Amino acid sequence: MSFSQRWLHRPQSTGMRKVIFQIHLWSGLILGLYIVAVCVSGSAIVFRNDVYNALQARLKVTPSGEPLSKEQLEQALQQRHPGYRIQDISRGRDGEEASEVTLVRPGAERIRLVNPYTGEDRGGPVSGWFRLFRWLGLLHGQLLWEDGGYVANGIGGLLLGAVSLTGLVIWWPGVANWRRAMTLRRGAGWKRLTWDLHGAMGFWTFSLLFMWGITGAYFVFPQPVRTVVEWFTPIYPPRPPSPPVLANVEPAASSGASAASRPRAPRRPLTLGQKILRSFSEAHYGTFGGWPIKTLWAMLGLVPAVLFGSAFVMWWNRVLSPVARGFRREIAEPSPQMNVSGD
Repeated sequence: MSFSQRWLHRPQSTGMRKVIFQIHLWSGLILGLYIVAVCVSGSAIVFRNDVYNALQARLKVTPSGEPLSKEQLEQALQQRHPGYRIQDISRGRDGEEASEVTLVRPGAERIRLVNPYTGEDRGGPVSGWFRLFRWLGLLHGQLLWEDGGYVANGIGGLLLGAVSLTGLVIWWPGVANWRRAMTLRRGAGWKRLTWDLHGAMGFWTFSLLFMWGITGAYFVFPQPVRTVVEWFTPIYPPRPPSPPVLANVEPAASSGASAASRPRAPRRPLTLGQKILRSFSEAHYGTFGGWPIKTLWAMLGLVPAVLFGSAFVMWWNRVLSPVARGFRREIAEPSPQMNVSGD
């Protein structure tokens, strides 16, 4: 039987699959926590801009005269927070944002968002949300590593693509079983169910995980991709020829209209190359289909956590659990050289 026939019908018997299995196993275990951290944090920031817009709406105030003094703010807040006094006021930027006011009384503290001109209580503070999403963004983009995290994340994206490809090779069960390998078997034990869950989920999300890895690497190393795109279609359109300079035009006439009042040239449509490069960002962040796609992306970003968890359980059952059982038996059983008769 030739290699191609064995691969089609009995892929588990090929040496290549055994090698790729080991590569997939150990690369997945080593990179698993990194992939989970990047993907889960990516899910958390899918709606970051939408959350920012909502928070900015809560912060936005209309300036009306001078801001209230500390005593005037205390008086305005007494009805909702009786017995509290103002300990600190953090003013918003440019006088157009609400202030964060720290209220205290014996044994209690509250931080409220307050309109500095009217004393209106706008609820709890929002600065913590901004800090949280900034932290998640740094985790997703730079791994909280200011110096080399960006480059390391680009390399990690390429490795995620490689892990996805090796996983697809491992998933292939042969022509007789490929349909069954796409679903979960009924009535199977939990070990078999864990294997089926890992394989089926990996198959159905392969394209998405591979795309996330490659587009994430593109953000860090864009030039190779831009070179390939330029090979097929230009990214930037050629510049139109400059209009000839008329020598007999009076300077006063040419400068009669201000630059602000001159009509702007219409924006050029995107070239095919620019559309291709923009599609990488839209696909990575799920911004091409509105909130339904963003919601789907946020949910599917949790898949790597399930894949890593199921892979760890399988590795534990196959490798660590037998070793642990053997170690326990060695401890429980007396050594053959031990003299148990007491003579």
